[in-house]
Amino acid sequence: MDTDKLGEAAAAHPPEAEKRRGVAAPGAATVLVLVALPLMLVSYFFGDLAADTVVRLHRFKESSLSSSSPAAAADRLLGGLLSPEFDEASCLSRYEASSRWKPSPFRVSPYLVERLRRYEANHRRCGPGTARYRDAVARLRSGDGDGDAECRYVVWLPIQGLGNRMLSLVSTFLYALLTGRVVLVHEPPEMEGLFCEPFPGTSWLLPPDFPYKGGFSAASNESYVNMLKNGVVRHDGDGGALPPYVYLHLEQIHLRLQNHTFCEEDHRVLDRFNWMVLRSDSYFAVALFLVPAYRAELDRMFPAKGSVFHHLGRFYDGYLAGADERLGIQVRIVPQMAVPFDVMYEQILRCTREHGLLPQVTSTSESAGGRPPPPPTATATKVKAVLVVSLKREYYDKLHGAYYTNATASGEVVAVYQPSHDGDQHTEARAHNERALAEIYLLSFSDAVVTTAWSTFGYVAHALAGVRPWQLAPLDWGKMRADVACARPASVEPCLHSPPPLVCRARRDRDPAAHLPFLRHCEDVPAGLKLFD
Repeated sequence: MDTDKLGEAAAAHPPEAEKRRGVAAPGAATVLVLVALPLMLVSYFFGDLAADTVVRLHRFKESSLSSSSPAAAADRLLGGLLSPEFDEASCLSRYEASSRWKPSPFRVSPYLVERLRRYEANHRRCGPGTARYRDAVARLRSGDGDGDAECRYVVWLPIQGLGNRMLSLVSTFLYALLTGRVVLVHEPPEMEGLFCEPFPGTSWLLPPDFPYKGGFSAASNESYVNMLKNGVVRHDGDGGALPPYVYLHLEQIHLRLQNHTFCEEDHRVLDRFNWMVLRSDSYFAVALFLVPAYRAELDRMFPAKGSVFHHLGRFYDGYLAGADERLGIQVRIVPQMAVPFDVMYEQILRCTREHGLLPQVTSTSESAGGRPPPPPTATATKVKAVLVVSLKREYYDKLHGAYYTNATASGEVVAVYQPSHDGDQHTEARAHNERALAEIYLLSFSDAVVTTAWSTFGYVAHALAGVRPWQLAPLDWGKMRADVACARPASVEPCLHSPPPLVCRARRDRDPAAHLPFLRHCEDVPAGLKLFD
């Protein structure tokens, strides 16, 4: 069951005839920023704890999730996404992921590799600790916002949970690539040590004495939208002297980003600022493809639009090790729309069994007196490892119990594992974020993934893997059941839940998906947008 089915389920409409479509290339930007960013982010931006996590995941893999099939020889530099200049011992996880992921189905563009190396060189020239950075900060503090500068910056501020943060950070890095800016990451206590430093010979961490890193919102006077509204800046360039920095607010409001955030005339004004502070909870990389001025460069970097997050993500996030081939099941229950446990569990079983992801069980509890079935012989049995990732324990308990006490109709042995179950989300706690990041990586090493609709956590995992997930369909609350248990979207790219209105100066809010061949509405969020080949 594929794209159209999931879209129908999201709208709670009866399904039509099943349609199958070809697999789209995973977001190159996604992999590069998530492979590049997550790889670089996990082991580049977030330090030695990423290395510790990799080692822990490696041990978890070896002890619990082993597979009989040998791992394919890995390209440790992921086709050039990772820099060869790092000392491997500086972050053990930096090259571990490349040996654990399945080979990427998407070719890395040589131009993208060239742009990454150019970015790294510019970051070394302009990053923290350099004379150029000190000069730029001095001009910022003095209120001098006019004139060309040798170095320009975008300061990323975190918001929401880890999945949202990784998606917005990948997007910010892509924006920096397009505009020649240097990314500086504000690392609050709950994120300390999550990722390795991604750029050789420098740091992407915002120095602690940076003056502007808190108190921003859509109402801030420094917000670009408010500057435009108040006449501080103008599209015609006659707004007078520029303020020393601009704040770009890209947090979704009622499932839309603000207007005047992705119009070409607005990006011409934004490009005049040497300093930008940016806060976002969204995968706004999709919206960058809506700006005509960026289109040619994006086409060169990402010939396969559906691989954006896949490549960018591996560039940074690929620095964590994981497990061998397995099935990953990710369950995210939103408190505001809490699906009852029995309803969700039944839907997971329907999905995994209808699509051959898990075998049927044959009850043996009566004949065996309640004892688990005897272990299989080594030569005849196929072992399937299932990783359950959820804040709640009950999904693991019931699935583990079903396969521990019963034989399977196919003769397979199914082993079920759950690394953690925190109960509730605690984005403010570093230990919680460490576990979340580790589990994103574990999921990304799976052969097949079942994820929850709308979940940014699930988006990151399957985009890093380069695998189209089986997405659990939203519930039809009138029936307390989803007509379609799950379906596979047509692209591995994450969804931008909150696309910007494109009123711009043309005064028309056009639907980009109707005019751009590489954009579609999301299967799980019908109003959202995603990249597609």
